Amino acid sequence: MSTVQQEVDERTNLTGSNKFELLLFRLGGDANGDRSELFGINVFKVREIVAMPAITAVAGALPHMLGVVNLRGQIIPVIDLPAVVGCKPKTGLNIMLVTEYARTTQGFAVESVEEIVRLDWSQVLSAENSNVGGMVTSIARLDGDTENTRLAQVLDVEQILRQITPSDSKDVDPDTIGDKLQLKDGAVILAADDSAVARSLIEQALEAMGANYIMTKTGKEAWDKLQSLATAAQSEGKHVRDKVAMVLTDLEMPEMDGFSLTRKIKQDERFKFLPVVIHSSLSGSTNEEHIKTVGADAYVAKFVAEELANTIRKVLIK
Repeated sequence: MSTVQQEVDERTNLTGSNKFELLLFRLGGDANGDRSELFGINVFKVREIVAMPAITAVAGALPHMLGVVNLRGQIIPVIDLPAVVGCKPKTGLNIMLVTEYARTTQGFAVESVEEIVRLDWSQVLSAENSNVGGMVTSIARLDGDTENTRLAQVLDVEQILRQITPSDSKDVDPDTIGDKLQLKDGAVILAADDSAVARSLIEQALEAMGANYIMTKTGKEAWDKLQSLATAAQSEGKHVRDKVAMVLTDLEMPEMDGFSLTRKIKQDERFKFLPVVIHSSLSGSTNEEHIKTVGADAYVAKFVAEELANTIRKVLIK
């Protein structure tokens, strides 16, 4: 396990062209104890991997919440990930993945950790396009496009955390989100996010701001849509800025990630003037430095509607 931990530390610096690292783990078999599928989570989200520590049960805990652990002075909630997805560990909950997501730290209990694989985002297909959906955001073809490739299910952490720890407050409150946006007539905000939960929240925020938008599910889909909007603008004798006010993108997405999408936009003479805001659950100084290198105009962590709205306003008035 120490070798895997070392790989996590080393490879979180990866910002290669449309590539990422996927930590593979197993949660156990199905209800009959059969099979044991591979699951994955982006290494960027993993702070560390530890043998399962002693867990303190918390009175009145929500379903699938095992309790809390004291990890070097930090109290961390621990989620029973096999129970969440309907698996039964054969050997027990042996490993805890400590993850940082959307300003929070939590532990995910899993049965075993397998390996870390380096993939191109083109090897990852949207689960929605595959009619899988649910808690799986995408399917990774681990051995490329070969017919007998191994598959890993990339979990939708946003969906899982939202299910485990629902919020009592409004995600988007029109009374606190501020003034309406004044976009050019006919212009839209082009947004990209592979999580259905995230897309819903973004749409609510943009609607509360009075902004027209086009929502896409991957960086590639957003890039293709940007191309078509540029073509339409040219055919109408207009500039692409008459069609697109800005781009709002997640980082982790199948087919093309947000790093690559931003880089392509900023290196294209037609689009380099377009403001790009990265809206991601990936946080920390390392990731923010990576964001600067691809030329994004701003970064905002998920998900506080008022912060997203304020960031959008700032880049649009530059």
